[in-house]
Amino acid sequence: MSRILPLLLTGALLLGGCSSSSDNSGERRGERGGEQSTPSVEAVQARYGSLPLEEQMSGTVEAQNQVTISPQIQAPVEAVLAQNGDYVEQGDPLARLQDDQYRERVRQAEASLRIARADAKSARANLRELQAQLKRTQRLAEQDFESEQRLETLRAQVSQADAQVERAEAQVAQAEATLDERQADLQRTVVRAPISGQVGNRNVQVGQRVGPDTQLYTMGNLESVRVEVGVTDRMIGRIEAGQTARITVPSADTVVTAEVTRLSPFISNESYSAEAEIEVQNPGGLFKSGMFVQVEVAYAESQKATLVPLSAIYEDPSTGARGVFVAPTLGTELPVETPDSYDPENPPPLTQPTPTRFRDVEILAEGQQLAGVRGVEAGDWVVTVGQNLLSTSADERVDARVRPLPWSRLMALQRLQDTDLLRRILKRQQRMAERRFGNAPDTSGADTTQSSAADTQTAPDEQSDGSLTAPTASR
Repeated sequence: MSRILPLLLTGALLLGGCSSSSDNSGERRGERGGEQSTPSVEAVQARYGSLPLEEQMSGTVEAQNQVTISPQIQAPVEAVLAQNGDYVEQGDPLARLQDDQYRERVRQAEASLRIARADAKSARANLRELQAQLKRTQRLAEQDFESEQRLETLRAQVSQADAQVERAEAQVAQAEATLDERQADLQRTVVRAPISGQVGNRNVQVGQRVGPDTQLYTMGNLESVRVEVGVTDRMIGRIEAGQTARITVPSADTVVTAEVTRLSPFISNESYSAEAEIEVQNPGGLFKSGMFVQVEVAYAESQKATLVPLSAIYEDPSTGARGVFVAPTLGTELPVETPDSYDPENPPPLTQPTPTRFRDVEILAEGQQLAGVRGVEAGDWVVTVGQNLLSTSADERVDARVRPLPWSRLMALQRLQDTDLLRRILKRQQRMAERRFGNAPDTSGADTTQSSAADTQTAPDEQSDGSLTAPTASR
């Protein structure tokens, strides 16, 4: 994605205010042999150094201890006690279910327990009486006043009474367990928070009959979140715990830096990827559970080379030539001051017309909107916007007026364009999911065509009014 995105930077954004009738900076070159106007381009100075080698992935945000809240019993809802966004402590009530049926069950279980205890008490009394008779009969039998047959009969009766006591005591234990279960069900008529955190995804209304399969809420601690990303088998040897991760939040145009917390050693048979987790502190609530984010993990650094922005790499759609445009006289024969910052209200002025040359380059490494190349030198001014107005032919010289830009301005715009494209992709995926699962009507005709075109269009080389836009050639 990072290799295509820089080409989508529009001149309307980068060259705001640079076109004017006085310098004709937005006009295309005329036909060969005819009168030509001088095109305007933007450029930065190539640098020397190493760049982080990165893997780009999509991630999903989940709250810490994120859980789904469902009731453990079936009953109609009597009261809803928590709303979306509420912060609750562990044990706080979230919803109350009708409990008449469960209170009646508790009363029945209490009555059954009393009966069982009475039966056990009677069985123990009967056992004691028979044991006393057996003891008297044994003394009489020793004096030959009682028969041995009578003695054996009493012994059998005592054994039977002892078994009845055990049975009665077991029935008491069973009744106690039933009562405990009925009391627990009665307590479950109040659905309570299992953790401390925020409540969301409320899906419960008063009068609704709910059960263990009904999801009432989603809960989680959003003070810190977990970003889950899929690491393919190709990345397994590169991504490790402790590496630096840059997380782009599309909704806020913000980049958050964190570390890869852990990596699963198992690859899923379905997705053919392992799960990596990145824990991020979220005190301001920037991250929302379920949010899609873009994650870039730096796993190494390239060897030092000449660094140019990815938007400077240009491939001629007609010849396939790939390289960068440089302004060789800029900074030598034609003095130019490198700006330290960029003010949209007062952009750096355009230079006098200066020749541009196309140079083939070898890309040694890519990462973080930069490319390490061989073929240009550090300090060379390389064109980043307006290459489509120049020529890749070695026999054709094209003079251009150059607006020098600081690196900070270009990097910010490239990151912004990454975020804009990611947001469009996510919106398109949401629309496709809605159509597939029936959550939204399947729009068709002109509206769908316009929507798809808006997701995939690239800026034209030049507008009818002469304003400059980014090149459309793919690389």
